[in-house]
Amino acid sequence: MPVIPNFEVVFLAPPIGKKWKSVLGWALYDWGNSAFSTTIMAGFFPVFYGEFWRPETIVSAERSTFELGFGNSVASLLVAFMAPVIGTIADKGSRKKRFLATFAFLGVLMSAALFVVPGGAWLPALLVYGLAVVGFAGANIFYDSLLVTVAPPGREDFVSGFGYSLGYLGGGLLFAVNVLMVQRPELFGIADSGTAVRLSFLSVAVWWGVFTIPVLMTVEEPRGERSVGLGEAVVAGWRQLAITFREIRALRAVWMFLLAYWLYIDGVNTVIRMAVKFGHDLGFETGTLIGALLLTQFVGFPAALLYGWLGEKIGTQRAILIGIAVYGATTIASVFMSAPIHFYALAVTIGLVQGGVQALSRSYFGRLIPVEKAGEFFGFYNMLGKFAAILGPTLMGIGGLMLGRRYSIVMLLVLFVVGGWLLTRVREPKAA
Repeated sequence: MPVIPNFEVVFLAPPIGKKWKSVLGWALYDWGNSAFSTTIMAGFFPVFYGEFWRPETIVSAERSTFELGFGNSVASLLVAFMAPVIGTIADKGSRKKRFLATFAFLGVLMSAALFVVPGGAWLPALLVYGLAVVGFAGANIFYDSLLVTVAPPGREDFVSGFGYSLGYLGGGLLFAVNVLMVQRPELFGIADSGTAVRLSFLSVAVWWGVFTIPVLMTVEEPRGERSVGLGEAVVAGWRQLAITFREIRALRAVWMFLLAYWLYIDGVNTVIRMAVKFGHDLGFETGTLIGALLLTQFVGFPAALLYGWLGEKIGTQRAILIGIAVYGATTIASVFMSAPIHFYALAVTIGLVQGGVQALSRSYFGRLIPVEKAGEFFGFYNMLGKFAAILGPTLMGIGGLMLGRRYSIVMLLVLFVVGGWLLTRVREPKAA
């Protein structure tokens, strides 16, 4: 693997041992698919949608924000309803890599297809983008399920964190190149910035596709139960969901946390997907918006590691609440932005807490649940995560129509305030 010379010898081999090849191959998928979430989902698509497919000469910025938010919500809802079924398929038989490849291929194909969607074709653009989101999220379910296969016993946290860190670096690296393409297209022999954005969509497809190969080549999934058909998977998936839901209802701390998590992580995911579009609606130049997003990406990598240390020092719940409070304050401060420096400052602020809130939420949930039921409970947790980014984009869209573009983001404050308050009601069970 020429991507990180001698890295496996210095960092991977001692704690992972003989499985370092499969661990690196697995983690490189995160390196590859993060380009979609960074370059397309958070970066160029929101701005390009408002400039190329739905310009203000046709509809208002408020209307295009509503459409983009609605499109994100529908895609997330579709994945959420699919999750129990495809999760069951992932748990049955030895077809995880096959389904990972299928969904990844859908995402890669749709990312490339954005290049050919003509200007003004807003509905096809939203449809293609939505299918790409489905491919991205669907593949992640199978990718996550392979963690227990590649990670040696007791090293799951290390391997999971390693994949997460490579995602930050890989997505940020390609995004940096894409930003340079857009800002200086002549350096690459590209006609203009608009063409550079469309070529960036193609570069994501290639990057994602190439770095899907290592996980398919190096990870050996064990033979599991017999494979199930689609009809049986639907029944089994929803039956298991009902069983797990009844078990969760009996554990107050667990269901209270899940309710809080669903609200505040929806706000977090909405900021990731809609912040650039919000800044665009306020009149900031594309270069400012993309530069700020790139800054968030690279601030987030070391900050996520430091946030884990903070959780150990002051307590995980307190550290999460601090992150939620920062998001709430940022939401309010966003209303008063008037200069590029303000957007950059907010980008750094979000980067300091974004990865930490996500990582500590997962570890905190792990301490609330029965150890012997970790698999099914985390399955429910992951499914709930797929429902996140449904309320937020819709709230922003409605807020934009009712209050105006500048105040649309204030609607997310509801998710952070209520989610944070519910989190304070969670009492972690005392260790035996």
